[in-house]
Amino acid sequence: MIARLVRLHGVGPNDAVVLAHEVFCREFRNRRQLAGWAGLAPAPWTSGEARRVQGIDKSGPPWARAQLVQLAWRWLRHQPESELSRWFRARAGGSEGRVRRVLVIALARKLLVALWRYATMGVVPAGARLA
Repeated sequence: MIARLVRLHGVGPNDAVVLAHEVFCREFRNRRQLAGWAGLAPAPWTSGEARRVQGIDKSGPPWARAQLVQLAWRWLRHQPESELSRWFRARAGGSEGRVRRVLVIALARKLLVALWRYATMGVVPAGARLA
C-alpha cells in the first residue's frame, strides 16, 4: 500500500506511511465514515425548521487533518492537471484568503477519499500522474 501511494506525484514517503499505518489500516464502509473519522465531514445543525452546516466537525485526530491539509496543498502543486486540482481552481477562481482555506479543506476531504480508493481498490484518481 505504501509503495502504491508513493507512486503518485505529490505523495511523499512520510505521507504514505502515515496514511497506510494510521488511516487506511482501519475498516471504513464508505467515504462518509472515512471523512467523519478524519474530522473532515460537515457538522449539521438543526433547530425546528432551520437546517445549517456549521463547517467541519473536527472530531478526528488533529494530526490527521493537518497532514491531509498539507497534502492537499502539495497536490495542487504537483498534480495541476488532475480532476481534483481542476475542481479547486474552478471553485476558488481568483479568490484569496478565507475562501481558499475553506476550499482546501474540501479538497483534503476529496483527496482523502480518492487516496483511500487508490490504496485499497487500485482506482487511480482521475487525471493523476504516476511516477
